[in-house]
Formats: sequence, structure tokens, C-alpha cells
Amino acid sequence: MVVFSIIQKSQLEGAKRLDAEYYQPEYLALQKNLEKTKSITQWGDIEGKFITGPFGSEFNTDNYVQEGKYRYVRGKDVKEFFPTDEDNVYVPKEDYERLKKYSLLKGDVLVSVVGTPGIGAIVDSKLLPAIFSCKSTVYRTRSINTFYFIAYLNSSYGRKLLERSVRGAVQTGLNIDDLRDLPVFLPSTDVQEEIGDMVRDAKKTLDESKSLYVQAENVLLEELGLKDFKTDEDLYSIVNFSDIKAANRMDAEYFQPKYEKIISVSRAHGGMALGELVTIKKGFEPGADAYEDEGKLFIRVSSISKHELIDKDQKYISQKLYEELKKEYEPKKGEILLTKDASPGVAYALDTNVEGIISSAILRLKLKEEINPDYLALCINSVVGQMQVERDAGGSVIAHWKPEQVKNMLVPILPKATQEKIAELVQESHIARKKAKELLEEAKRKVEELIESKSK
Repeated sequence: MVVFSIIQKSQLEGAKRLDAEYYQPEYLALQKNLEKTKSITQWGDIEGKFITGPFGSEFNTDNYVQEGKYRYVRGKDVKEFFPTDEDNVYVPKEDYERLKKYSLLKGDVLVSVVGTPGIGAIVDSKLLPAIFSCKSTVYRTRSINTFYFIAYLNSSYGRKLLERSVRGAVQTGLNIDDLRDLPVFLPSTDVQEEIGDMVRDAKKTLDESKSLYVQAENVLLEELGLKDFKTDEDLYSIVNFSDIKAANRMDAEYFQPKYEKIISVSRAHGGMALGELVTIKKGFEPGADAYEDEGKLFIRVSSISKHELIDKDQKYISQKLYEELKKEYEPKKGEILLTKDASPGVAYALDTNVEGIISSAILRLKLKEEINPDYLALCINSVVGQMQVERDAGGSVIAHWKPEQVKNMLVPILPKATQEKIAELVQESHIARKKAKELLEEAKRKVEELIESKSK
């Protein structure tokens, strides 16, 4: 394997970078392919505008609000192709108006420049009104098909060549000059439109997936009479001493009426403790020294969402370690993976076996009662489950959810027909999400194949 490059002195004349990492063989090969196409330009030569976000002196993040009209798009919200719409935060109207020069517009391209630099996402109207943080840079243009451009940025060429330009050691990042210097492959307008249409179709399919999941949640909440459930804080509540003793808690947050309402509703609909419905087994933590660049999956909290197993920034373990651990720690089809640490209370029902090992921050739930796994996962992810997670945290942001608390979560048991109706919507949502991901991968692959065919 080649682990070094030989660079001519003439290639370094006028160079902005002299560090060896910049001239890795992989980067040089990508650059060479692009140059051979005769269809490249630098990003900075495309007519458009770069806009940096507000720095800390302009906006105090203590002003976040969890609900509101004006979205604040953080660096971690910029995901491949589209910003995430989970765990959103908002800003008060007065902050939005004051920082309006940082407001996003439909069609803007967001590029992460700190954290995990080089991820590109496109803004659509559903995200607005919104402002963005200094962890991203906005590119605004009418001179290129931005849906095509997002596919290029997230292809191996865009991502790797932006990765090449990352600066810093502890706090890595990209500046505007790094973005301007990125070589961009520009095929014909028709080809841009064709690839852009794949991304548009993926967005429509992803929106359909989200809509189906919301429908499933709405069926659950309507059946429980919680459709218009409010989570406003009450100023006080009256609690019996026996309740304090039973809960082994005496903090006021634990006994808020909103939590009691969730418990009462669950009980009224045949509620059962999660520990009665499933067997629970914790995962395994081999330690960071066991991580490999490739091998079998090591599934962490960041790998799990309520919609899917996320395959980005994945860690791996060796085949040997996998063989030693798989009997006890490999999840199977029909089981539910549930996070207990870092971001506790995220559940996903597996529709296939997974060749991998779960971390100690994740629980495997194996059904021991006749209940639909997709229905059960949705109950946990809904306000029914999340209010109980929040209650166990004492109203604060928690890093750990104790196994006994997990076992005691109360789950409403709706009629089988209703469970199946909810589960069907969840499954349709997952299918649509997978289709959207396939379209996005196809768009990236199309870009890469075009470059490679033109470079021959």
C-alpha cells in the first residue's frame, strides 16, 4: 500500500499548504481525475455569495428555546444532503430580528466548517424561518443547480477534497478560502438537472417518510386522548407521603402533574411495565483501543435513531472480538435497541439481523409478551415514553437512565388491530426512508461515475 507521495518542487511553488497530509496519494488521485475531465472550476469562481454565521459575541446560546417559530440551525444539525429536524432549538423573535442578516433562504447551501467539516446540506422552505450558527457557512447562488451541487459536495470527490483542506489539530475546521479553492466538477445543465432531480425525489420521499411516522404517532395519541397534550410546567402539585416513599424521590420536578397524567392515561389503557413485556440485556464496552477502521459493526448511541440505524461515522471491531461477543451482544430481527446513556430513550425495532455488537450504553429488548415491536418502539419514542424518561431525569438533561427505571416505564396496551395499524404506518415510514437514502446514494454514485468516465 502506498503511504507517501513524491511532489515536485514546481508543484509547491505558490502553494498555500506544505503539510504532508495535504498531498496524500488519495487526494492527489481525486484531483488528477477532476483535472482530466476538463470540466472543473474552483468553487470561488462560480458566481455566488459566502456568508458566515454569527459568533458568540453576537448571540448567546443560553437564549435557546425548545419550542418556537424561529429555528436556530446548529453545526450538529447540518447532516448529509438535508439538515436534521430532530432535537430542534429555536430563538426568541427579538433575537431572530436582530440577527436577520443570518437568516436562511430556500435553496441555500449549508456547509459544516467546524466539528465534522465538509458536510453539505440544502435548505428548504419547511426549515424556515431560521438563522444559522458560526459552525456553518452558507453559500447562496443562482449560477448552478444547487441540488446537483449538494450531490457533488457529498460525493467522495467533494467530501475528500474538503477533508484535504481541513486545518488545525484539536479544533479542526475550514475557512471561506478553503471552500473557494475546492475544485468543482460542472457537467452540462441537462446532467445537473438529471442528478438534481434524484436529490429532489429523495427529499420528497424523505418528507413522505416523516409524514407517515407522524401519522403513526397521531393514531397512538388520539387513541390515548393525548393529541393536544400540553407539557407546560405547573407551579405546584400536592403529593401524598406514600407516593414519595414509593418513588424514592422527593424532588418537586418528579411529581409534576404532566407526568402523572401520562401515567394515569397509560394505566387506563391496560398499561404494563416495560420489564413485564421484554427481557432486557445491556451491551458491551470493549474500550476505544479495540476500535478498528474496518471489520464488524460496533453500534453506539450515535448509531441509533427512532427511524433507522445510522451508518455514518461508524466504529468497527475485529472479526475475532466479534466472534467472542456475538452470542451475547449481537442484536436480532424483532428486537428493539434502546439507548440508556448520552441520549436516553431512543428506540428502534430491527427489521433484520445485524452483524455487529452493541455498546454498553444500549439495551437489547427481546419481546416476551405478544406485542408488536414497532408499536412498542413508537410508544417509547412518543410523548408517552419521553415524558417518563424526562421524569426519571428529575427535569434535567441526563447522561444515564438506570435499568430499574427502564423496567418500570409504563406502556399502554392498545387493541391488537390498533397496534397493527400503527406498526404498518411505522414500517411504511421506514421503507420510504430507505428508498430516499438509496436515491441519494445513487445521485452521489452518478457524480462519481461521470467524473471517472470523463477522466479516462
